[in-house]
Amino acid sequence: MKARAIDGRHVRRYLTHMKTTVSTKGQIILPAEFRQRDGIEPGQEFEVERVDRGEYRLKRMARQRNEGLVKLLLACPVKGWFKPMDRRKTTDDINVPKLG
Repeated sequence: MKARAIDGRHVRRYLTHMKTTVSTKGQIILPAEFRQRDGIEPGQEFEVERVDRGEYRLKRMARQRNEGLVKLLLACPVKGWFKPMDRRKTTDDINVPKLG
């Protein structure tokens, strides 16, 4: 049996192109394979750019540097060591003991 050469254009198309449908609410679903492969989670923001009539570019926005930090700290196995601040307070309201 003769081996068939792989055409790079077809491989690339398979790995990067998928069909999706616009919902009645105007929402577009990213296929699960893309979400899993790129670590896309609910709530992540995207920028949509209209390139030309019928052509659009979707780009994931960079996450904020400390996004998810509070959730991570609250999940700490040592319960109660981290307590989120009341949002009405500022860091000026925190009583910090003076050193020395």
